[in-house]
Amino acid sequence: MDDYQEKDLSIHIMDPMVILQEESSVAGRMSGKAVLVVGGGGPAEGLNNGKAAALLYAREGANVIVADLSLDAAGRSCEAIIQEGGKATALGADVTSSESLAKMAADARAAFGRIDVLHNNVGIAETGGPVETSEESWNRVITVNQTGIFLCCKHVLPVMTEQGKGAIVNIGSAASMRWIGFPYAAYTASKAAVLALTRNIAMQYAAQGIRANCVVPGLMDTPMVRDALAERYGGDIETMIEKRNSQSPTGKMGDAWDTAYAALFLASDEARYVTGTQIVVDGGLTARCV
Repeated sequence: MDDYQEKDLSIHIMDPMVILQEESSVAGRMSGKAVLVVGGGGPAEGLNNGKAAALLYAREGANVIVADLSLDAAGRSCEAIIQEGGKATALGADVTSSESLAKMAADARAAFGRIDVLHNNVGIAETGGPVETSEESWNRVITVNQTGIFLCCKHVLPVMTEQGKGAIVNIGSAASMRWIGFPYAAYTASKAAVLALTRNIAMQYAAQGIRANCVVPGLMDTPMVRDALAERYGGDIETMIEKRNSQSPTGKMGDAWDTAYAALFLASDEARYVTGTQIVVDGGLTARCV
């Protein structure tokens, strides 16, 4: 699905890295908006949710700030945006560090003067039930998936409050709503918390012009899924894909673009009266009884 091929664009990386393009010819549903995509770095191969969202926002006219633990990964997404004629800024950010995220919010605001959209694509996946999961694994997943989104919102909400407007899009998971075939205790708990946190923020800040919603992806074919779950299928990627495709009522998993398009709607002014809810993007998985 990813038709972008990396090229040597002679981009020099600084700290914080800022990659800017002259006025873009792109205009659309996000024209003129500044969008911060946390976890928006692109993998070395394939297309993940973060990179797809960053590309789509830019294609619709947004000025995109890509934040990622890996500055190189953030740079890959920015290079793809710039190649298409858009504007992008890349920042390094650690979602387990409040200090790092405070700096991220300040740098993101400085890049384009405001933050209209916070897109939290924050998440790691580690499998296991409550007995098998180590305390270290549990704490690691909760810290990244749950506390990380809390801290991103904590540091960006004051910017949006001052503006009197903003939209938050958090990426959840269908695993928070149903059993998906194997033990996933820490991950499911963390993603269920994201849904509750999102509703809480939406209600607290609705009168201040700030919306908060979730995208809830189901069975997706992304690099993170392949890396995190391949062991569950004996390391056989093709078997895993076949099995997960068969689990979907549509007969096929979704991909990163499916998540990105749902996020685009929630971030756009088309969803100006939508807050405190979620869009489930799962091919009907959560509606099926078995």
